Amino acid sequence: MNWKIKKFEELTTDELYMILKVRNEVFILEQTCPFLDCDDKDRKSFHMFSEEDNAVIAYCRLLPKGLAYKESSIGRVLVSKSYRGKDLAKQLMEKGINFILNNMKEREIKIQAQAYLFKFYSSFGFTPISEEYLEDNIPHIDMIYRIWYYYLKWIVLLKFIFIKFSSNYSSTYKK
Repeated sequence: MNWKIKKFEELTTDELYMILKVRNEVFILEQTCPFLDCDDKDRKSFHMFSEEDNAVIAYCRLLPKGLAYKESSIGRVLVSKSYRGKDLAKQLMEKGINFILNNMKEREIKIQAQAYLFKFYSSFGFTPISEEYLEDNIPHIDMIYRIWYYYLKWIVLLKFIFIKFSSNYSSTYKK
């Protein structure tokens, strides 16, 4: 799978058209949610996407800190309907998070997650920071990814494993 990450001004006319087309298909038509998709944040964001057969099949928008929230953000996350169930959303999120951490040098990422995707986003280390609410008549929840929190969870897990291993080791070999 070939992924592209481009600033707005680096997008070709065809790429921009394909991005806006798939965003309209998913967010406006499929979710029957009439809203103004072009919100001026596109011009200052990075756009990550994958194409196949002259169509964008997966996409997300990577927003710098201060544009939508005080933290950096990932938004407009989508996989075209005919490509769902192929782990593209997982790849998309992993690459998006890595780009924000390694290229944008940010340590916090905020998202407005559709509530039914709570477990999916939690699997990347996002934690809830709001109650569920309606946005365009769709249940959402705000979530945040904090790099220090991610590492803290691993440290706690490793400490648990170490303690468990140490107690098993010492009880086995004390005799």
